[in-house]
Amino acid sequence: MCGRFALTLPPDAMAQLFDAVPANDLPDGPNFNICPTNQVATIRSEDGSRRLAPMRWGFLPHWYKATNGGPLLINARAETIAEKPAFKSAARDRRCLIPATGFYEWTKDADGKRLPWYIHPGAEGPLAFAGIWQDWERDGEAHRSCAIVTCAANTAVSQIHHRMPVILAPGSWAKWLGEDGHGAATLMTPAPEEALAFHRVGTEVNSNRASGAGLIEPLA
Repeated sequence: MCGRFALTLPPDAMAQLFDAVPANDLPDGPNFNICPTNQVATIRSEDGSRRLAPMRWGFLPHWYKATNGGPLLINARAETIAEKPAFKSAARDRRCLIPATGFYEWTKDADGKRLPWYIHPGAEGPLAFAGIWQDWERDGEAHRSCAIVTCAANTAVSQIHHRMPVILAPGSWAKWLGEDGHGAATLMTPAPEEALAFHRVGTEVNSNRASGAGLIEPLA
């Protein structure tokens, strides 16, 4: 799964990288501790152009009567995304990219203490998670919400966790966004081993209130 991530790119850099028109209400950054229900930067394709705009991280199916009307759906499993009632329409018609500069996963020590790891690109450049999105409105409250698509972890990441986000290479962005024909389902595979590196970080990030660049610094 992916339950926490970081994004340090400024909006103008993301707009240039993804060739997208930026919205005026993107979340403030950098953010080294993006948590579920936060607004996150996303890229979607609309009317022949790409839009860089915020969405609520936590997918809201149209039948939810409130934002807390069911489980918090921050991830969608690649293996079942085309079958799950909550996700199948979005997987077909509403896909997006979710930029990140790294994400966190946890192991446990012998005493059950949660030990955080920061997983980041093995080379320069940000990550682009595969995402899906959904508009939701009820009783005058409206949200555009999203979830990160996950798959089985590659061998390296599986040392930390058995799941990981689907990470798309630049050459796959257009296909995932529906700009380059069909075949998006073939992209939902683990990233190559060399695409990612990771290191232990301090337990401060165990709190969803923690902030600052120190959260991703390797433990001495």
